[in-house]
Formats: sequence, structure tokens, C-alpha cells
Amino acid sequence: MTKANKRTYDSWTLLVLALLFLAVIMASNSLFRNIRWDLTENQLYTMSEGTRNILNQLEEPINLYFFFSEQASRDIPSVRNYANRVRELLEEFAANSSDKIHLRVVDPLPFSEEEDMATEFGLTAVPIGTAGENIYFGLAGTNMVDDAATITFFHPDKENFLEYELAKLVHSLDHPERPVIGLLSSLPMQRDFDPVSRQMRQAWVVADQAEQLFELRTLPPQFSEIADDIELLLLVHPRNLSEQTLYAIDQFVMRGGRCLIFVDPFAESDLSGIDPDNPMAPRTVRPSSNLGPLFSAWGIRYNPGQVIADEELALSVTMGPGRPSVRHLSFLGFGEGQLNREDIITSQLDVVNAATPGFFELEENSPLEMTPLLQSSSRAMPVTADRFDFMPDPSALRNGFAPTGQRYTVAARLTGHLASAFPGGLKGTDNSGDSDKAQHLAESTSDATMILVADTDLLTDRFWVQVQGFMGQRLATAFANNGDLVVNSLDNLSGSVDLISIRGRAGYTRPFSRVESLRREAEARLQAKEQELEQQLKVTEQSLSELQSQRPDQNAVLLNEEQSEELQRFLDEKVRIRKELRLVRLELDQEIDQLGSTLRFVNIGLIPLLLTLALILWIGLAGKRRKDR
Repeated sequence: MTKANKRTYDSWTLLVLALLFLAVIMASNSLFRNIRWDLTENQLYTMSEGTRNILNQLEEPINLYFFFSEQASRDIPSVRNYANRVRELLEEFAANSSDKIHLRVVDPLPFSEEEDMATEFGLTAVPIGTAGENIYFGLAGTNMVDDAATITFFHPDKENFLEYELAKLVHSLDHPERPVIGLLSSLPMQRDFDPVSRQMRQAWVVADQAEQLFELRTLPPQFSEIADDIELLLLVHPRNLSEQTLYAIDQFVMRGGRCLIFVDPFAESDLSGIDPDNPMAPRTVRPSSNLGPLFSAWGIRYNPGQVIADEELALSVTMGPGRPSVRHLSFLGFGEGQLNREDIITSQLDVVNAATPGFFELEENSPLEMTPLLQSSSRAMPVTADRFDFMPDPSALRNGFAPTGQRYTVAARLTGHLASAFPGGLKGTDNSGDSDKAQHLAESTSDATMILVADTDLLTDRFWVQVQGFMGQRLATAFANNGDLVVNSLDNLSGSVDLISIRGRAGYTRPFSRVESLRREAEARLQAKEQELEQQLKVTEQSLSELQSQRPDQNAVLLNEEQSEELQRFLDEKVRIRKELRLVRLELDQEIDQLGSTLRFVNIGLIPLLLTLALILWIGLAGKRRKDR
């Protein structure tokens, strides 16, 4: 082969390889577009099984509009990184929806039609800087009947629940009807006629909120069946329920129904047992509630005669005009350390106030898994509920108070496969039949899901909201998140089983763990040196005081020679220690810089160098094979 023919051959070979490369890229984009490998540590881009089920079961097409201000956010890398995370997950949703989700990414520039579109959807425009620019970072969705749902702004602090929020929006558009909730309450939660005052009684604010979001259907005090369209039972202070009602609840749970249950060892809003002619007299009936037969069968331990007292969470109560406030050990404010940040229900709550709450535990053989939502501090102990029958002074709770060091669960999510509390069915009833409702279930058809709260007082207005009248309207101003706790629980439980199964994930942001470790080590060394310096100062001050007291002239202004030497010694020691502090900080900076240089060398120099050497080696071997031929 001549040199000219060899050059022509090589040129055609390169051209064919280039065309083959382009063909492979185009084929891979079309044939393997849904194939992805998630190599992230926490599987950030791998959707859960619940999300996949929701996407596979979509009945009608859904349009999603992801609004992000690309231009306005150019100088905010943290927001842009999170926006990429959201967009990529939305693309995964669309790719796994069998073409039922149509995604459109929109950059709402100022004074554009896209900005008007974002405004019409009600998305939040967040101002940045002083130039008057706004950032849109939200999602809107519509279905085939023009129902709309939005996430007004993607807050970075809710990143762990990003998949849940997106799946919830898609599910709400696919099932736009309001969930039906069956309410059984022995407390005056809803608007009703008060026979004592002969006037209409206002509903509690939490009941008003629930009625705005759900179809709330009130159940009779003693019911024997639950309608098929009821998706969720809301039981508030269940007392003296008949066996037929307990059986109906049991079978509802066995069929896969979910429950939000509020019980209470001492419900202040329950006025039963109070003599209207002598309100200060002790109650004749303790205002407690329980689902004893069901709890026992399901392995739930709850004592309606015990109330939690907590020294750390105690709230101050006013004893009357002219009297100082007193910290009530059983009026509790659950804050940052007591709220479960890993559960969607309580992740964004700040404080939940409760009064005389009880607590839950699981029996050793319970089939349930309990996830605490509200827990006491470790400075708590159970006290008997009868102490609250007549307690003019809450400070009496301190008598005999001795914290056990245990944290008690006041609210919890429970899941698991359950056996019926009525193994053989309801006595005296024909449990056979052709219909699903007539057929007795000895165990749950799927994992049961319920949320239990051992307090009902947190539902009352006075513990979380101030209500004022204004021009015939009620204005509610919340000072605690009790209402959010209830609405979040109802919202979560009324969703599909797949939606409930989606859990929070680790955040997308990955800290430099090695750098943080170096910083912690340096801070520990700095703190040790500072403590050494403070100790030297105390010793020197003590020595100066002793020397001063031993002087015969007691001159407080002038220092004698021995005092001057002691003071100079301390000053020299102070300089030495401060020099060591600077060296520790310098060493830390040097270690961080060295780590950064190593990473830059590996990422920028070493990896490309290895790839280049591998390419050169491959070309050399290919050339050798051609010569051998």
C-alpha cells in the first residue's frame, strides 16, 4: 500500500468511525433514554416503588410547568444547584409515566407572558438584591378538566421530602375529588346548638380547617358500619363505645382503612362528670378515653390513668389577677428536640402545645412498627390522672417529681400487619356473606397505617390559636402548630397507600466531611488552649490577690517586685498560648489548602493524565496490530 493510498484509507477510516460514533449516540438517545444508573450514595435519582406505582396508575395526561428564573438566579449557585435537582427529578417523573406527564420548563422573564402565567398560578416571587429582581422557583400542574395544583416555591429546607411533594401533586391531579373522612367525636368540635346557653356554638378552628380541605362526615355515637367511600377515620376522645362500634372500627382497619385517633387520660374540654351547680367540686367521672380492646389486640400499650409531667417542656400558666404565673408540669410545649424531623407530618412544625397528655408504648410481641412524632424530654415522668381532678395550684405537681430519664411517646405513626381484635367475628352476628362488608376479616389485607395522639386538648383553640371577631368574621391567629399537625396527618393518611409509603431522603447537598472533621479537631484544640489560658489567668489573679493581702502597706495601686514578676510571667505565658492558638489556626488552614490542592490535582490533572495515557496506549497497540498485519 502506497503512502497516498494509506492516507486515503486512514481518512476514510476516521470518517466512518465518526459517522458510526454519531449513529451510536443517536441510537442510544432513542433506544436507551429510560435507562439510567444512579451512582449517588443515597440513590437521590432513584424513585421509590410508591412513586413508580403512582406514575404507572395515572389515568389521564397531566401537564407540569416548572417555573425557574434562570437569568435572575445566575449569581446564586446554591439555588441553581437545587433547581437542577428538581428539574432532573421531574424529568424522571415524565420518563416513567408512559407519556402521561408532559413537562415544560419555563423561565419567567420580567414583563413576559411566562411571568403572567406564573402569577396566574399563584406562584411566589421572591425578591433578591436591591435591583428589584424576583426569582420564581415553583411548580404548577393541570389535568384534563383544568384542575390546578401548585408548589408555590421549592424551599431548600424541605429537600428531604421533594419526591413526596412532587408525587403528592401528581396524585392530587389524578384524583381531584376531596377525600371523605368519617368523624366520631365525643367533644364539641363542630358548630352545633348549645342547650345550656341556648345559642349556636362555634366550631373549633381545627374543625373549620379540616372541613375546608376534606369532606368531613359526622358519624353517629354508636355506629355498626362504615360507608365504603370513607377513606379515613378521625376518632376524637372515643368513650364508652359499643362492641358493634369497636367491631366496625376493627374491620375498617382490617380492610386497609387508615385512622387518626386522639385519646386522652384527662381531657379538659370534656365536661362530663362536672356538677353544673358546683363547678369547683371534684368530678364524678374522670374525662379519659381509650380504645382498650383494640389497643390490646394490636399490641399497643396505653394507660388512661397516667399523665406525662415534664420539667423541661412545662408551660407557664396564669393563676389569676395579681398572682404570678406558674410552670405547669403537664402543660407541655413540644419544640425542636421533641418533633420528628424525618417525618413529613412534623418536619416543618416549630411548636405543638398539649395539656395533660398520655403516652404510648408497644408490647414486646406487637406486630406494629412505631415511629414517634412527638416525644417528651428525658426530664419527664408519669403521674396519676386523678391528681388533676381538683388541682387549684399546679405547683403541687412538683411534690414527689423525679424524672425517670426516659422519653415518652405522645404521638406516633404505627404501621404493620394486624390480626383482628375479634378473631371469630362479632358474637351473635352472622359474619358470613357474599359482600365484602359482610365477610369477616381475621387479619388485615395489607399493612395497617394509623396515627395515634395521646391528647385531645391540643385540638382546642386556647392551646394554639387566638380567635377574634372582625366585621362578622372570625380571624384566627396561630401561635403554635397544633392545627398544622392535624391537617398534615389527615392529608398524609388520606392519600394512597403508595403516597404514604414514600419517605424522606437524605439531602442533595453533600458537605465536605473531611474538612468538617478538620475544623472540629482544630476547634477542640483551640478550646483546650483557651481553657488553659483562662485557667492561667485565674491562677495569676489568685496569686496577685494573695501577694496583695500579704503586703504591710496594703497599697492597691502600686505593685511590688514580686507582684510585677508574677504579672510579667502571666503576660509571657499569655503571649505563648496565643501564639499556639495562631499556630493551630494556621495548621488548620494549611491542612484544608493541602486537601484542596490534592483534590484539584486528582480531578484536574491526574484523571485526565490517566485517560490520555490510556488513549496513547490504545493508539500504540492499534498501530502495532496494523503493522503486524
